[in-house]
Amino acid sequence: MTSTYHGSCFCGAVEVEATGAPEAMGYCHCSSCRSWSAGPVNAFTLWQPASVRVTRGAEFVGHYNKTPNSDRQFCTKCGGHLMTFHPPFNLVDVYAATLPSLKFEPALHVNYAETVLPMRDGLPKLKDFPKELGGSGETLAEAA
Repeated sequence: MTSTYHGSCFCGAVEVEATGAPEAMGYCHCSSCRSWSAGPVNAFTLWQPASVRVTRGAEFVGHYNKTPNSDRQFCTKCGGHLMTFHPPFNLVDVYAATLPSLKFEPALHVNYAETVLPMRDGLPKLKDFPKELGGSGETLAEAA
């Protein structure tokens, strides 16, 4: 049986769904994600593009591209963040909080070299990204 998860922006004008299982879940500590999420860390769920779709309010989806690596999508009515398409990885990051029924089970931390919130949770802490995604694959020790 395939699971389908539903979510929306802050005001509910845009609704999204993700079907199946995410490719990965974890935390990103990079300065761009921290700034965009207005938090010290961003919880991500990565999906194949075909598994994610806007089911209502597509006309209210705005886009912001600080770099070619990230097409950040948000609701133009409320400013609520929805997802980010990462062309280099061909994956969509639907923010974990956007899909409230998905059980968030993080497996790793990425860009941990940039952290402002050290986390001791026993998960691997990658300096940048996994080798499979063009990073060094280097792990860092958990901060005390």
